[in-house]
Amino acid sequence: MNFIPYGKQTISEDDINSVIEVLKSDFLTTGPKVKEFEEKISSYCGAKYCVAVSNGTAALHLASMVLLNENDKVLTTPNSFLATSNSILYVNAKPIFVDIQEDGNIDLDLCEIELKKDSSIKAIYVVHFSGNPINQKKLKYLKETYHIKILEDCAHSIGATFEGIKAGSCTNSDCSIFSFHPIKHITTGEGGAITTNSKELYEKLLLLRAHGMSPRADIAPWHYDMIELGFNYRLTDISSALGLSQLKKLDSFLYLRRAIAKRYDDFFSKTNFIKPLYPFTNNSAYHLYVIKIDFEKLNIDKKEIFLKMREKNIGLQLHYIPINKQPYYKSLGFGNEITPVMDKYYKKVISLPIYPNLTYEEQNYVCEKILEILK
Repeated sequence: MNFIPYGKQTISEDDINSVIEVLKSDFLTTGPKVKEFEEKISSYCGAKYCVAVSNGTAALHLASMVLLNENDKVLTTPNSFLATSNSILYVNAKPIFVDIQEDGNIDLDLCEIELKKDSSIKAIYVVHFSGNPINQKKLKYLKETYHIKILEDCAHSIGATFEGIKAGSCTNSDCSIFSFHPIKHITTGEGGAITTNSKELYEKLLLLRAHGMSPRADIAPWHYDMIELGFNYRLTDISSALGLSQLKKLDSFLYLRRAIAKRYDDFFSKTNFIKPLYPFTNNSAYHLYVIKIDFEKLNIDKKEIFLKMREKNIGLQLHYIPINKQPYYKSLGFGNEITPVMDKYYKKVISLPIYPNLTYEEQNYVCEKILEILK
């Protein structure tokens, strides 16, 4: 059996031809494909505006720049990739880590407790972890009741829905961000995007994406004013062409991911020591398929499982090490938060391979080998 990674891109001939077409055109960057890609993302998600950027971290950085001020307190999750809370630090704001629910998402009830205790909290950064959407009703309630800014990190969740509300629509948030890294649902190589329904935020994001420069043709054809300290976070036309081609297949990719997740659920329902992170739902985009195993109860070393599965040509992963326990965050004074669910979660979870091209035979092989090793 060839090596089976936990995730990888799905590229076909039409994707390659789309990129070749742009390579033969006049514009490799700052051309028409970027705008077209932004319009397609906006349309798909149901948001008014979209700004495509060079990667998901750039999306988080720019979103934080337009949403936060220095020293703002921001509630966020310890269960995400580092970039989510790093973006708060980038703008000299202050993350406050809140425990998660059993499904891996931030606990919004605990967020409300924090908001009641401290009226100076300015924002919540939520992550639709693994593709499973967060409760939008509760999000709306918190936004309207406490008048806070909300960012939705949708890096895992393009195509996910909560009672008809699509991830990235910004129905109950100020901004949403996406990542188009190769292991995500669609890829642009590297790439990201920010969606919003605010024209004011949209115009600020456009400015910050391109060095804070504003063209001034009214003064002279060559003239521009630097209004803000911005960045070169532009996405290329080459990447956008790949993204446009991938976007056409997103719904079929989601269908395949959900089918794989359902087969995993059905397989593990026959065991009493492996459980999916949450019961199967068509609302999830299933960027990840996470299982819980009580390694301590079974007296098995998690590291050993990883190494033995790799010997079988299977790549597992762990999502995530608690951000607040990372050495850099501990050096800033984090790490002592009371997060019992996150602590227990980290001890029990692993992520199994899931991507559209994972075959039935490969998935069966993964299931059989993990059972064989655990037994």
